[in-house]
Amino acid sequence: MTDARWKVAPPGSNWGEFGPDDQLGRMNLVDRGKLLQGIAEVKEGLNFCLSLPLDYPGGQALNPRRLAPQRFATLRDGKSAGVQGFCWSYETEESNLTDVVCDDVLLMNTQYSTQWDSLAHMGSRFDADDDGQAEAVFYNGFRAGRDIMGAVEDPDAVAPWARFPGPNAERLGIEHLAEHGAQGRGVMVDLEHHIGRKKIAVGYDQLMRILEADGVTIEAGDMVCIHTGFADTLMAMNRNPDVKHLHETGSGLDGRDAKLLNWIVDVKLACLIADNPAVELISPTLAASNPIRGPKLPLHEHCLFKNGIHLGELWLLTPLARWLRKQGRHRFLLTAPPLRLPGAAGSPATPIATV
Repeated sequence: MTDARWKVAPPGSNWGEFGPDDQLGRMNLVDRGKLLQGIAEVKEGLNFCLSLPLDYPGGQALNPRRLAPQRFATLRDGKSAGVQGFCWSYETEESNLTDVVCDDVLLMNTQYSTQWDSLAHMGSRFDADDDGQAEAVFYNGFRAGRDIMGAVEDPDAVAPWARFPGPNAERLGIEHLAEHGAQGRGVMVDLEHHIGRKKIAVGYDQLMRILEADGVTIEAGDMVCIHTGFADTLMAMNRNPDVKHLHETGSGLDGRDAKLLNWIVDVKLACLIADNPAVELISPTLAASNPIRGPKLPLHEHCLFKNGIHLGELWLLTPLARWLRKQGRHRFLLTAPPLRLPGAAGSPATPIATV
């Protein structure tokens, strides 16, 4: 496929698969039929909330770049300024009115807790123009600086978080996933049951053995969830994460296994979701010793940049995974809309599994 935005597509990519202007990627496979398949998995009418509380992990120890949620009272006039539940009208403060109002302001990173990565979250330096010069490009050849706009520093910012206002993904923002509707058939892959909460990078061969042992079949358009137990361990830390212990806890996919990356594309899954911070597990030693120039997060590059596969991170999957195993099931209806926030690179999510 050739388009004005690129002359050469990255090796192993599917640019143009859904048209040269596509901004939804493999979620195009979650069509009416897949939604009906998900609905058909509802047998008991039970819901599982797959989100951590929004103030987890707690602090910034797990990721110092991501700001924990802070809430403030909405500004008002007169006596009720900043006061929640004040027993007068918040506009006129007339004593004959009975309104009692609570109204919040929220400040947080969109990817602090349970989250979706949009296709604008990660691109790569790649020579899409075939002119010997690498450009910063994203899925389907959309360009940094033209389609995905960076922020300009404000030297007069009053707080560190306000230094770079106005970033905007004019293409590939999270609103496209929200508008499509992130709802379909979920499939659980229970790594924790087979390998425990150990720091193991699971490659293609081991994953295939786990799928076979559990009788798990993944079909085109399925929304695949990887259970490692990481988020459950994090929940037990009650907003005070022990980072060293966390990084020794829970497995993830091996983003450097070419067979695994090929399988992700060939099986035509719609998205990849995990209860750990990145879906993939990276060995810092391996990454540092690799003499070949490439990505720090190869599965992110493969999914978001090359193949338009959204990633979900830090989902709370343990209660659902254990219920499914007890029932001898692995499929369910997954409803997981992100915020319809135009131009955002990611979004908090409150996913619900219905079984």
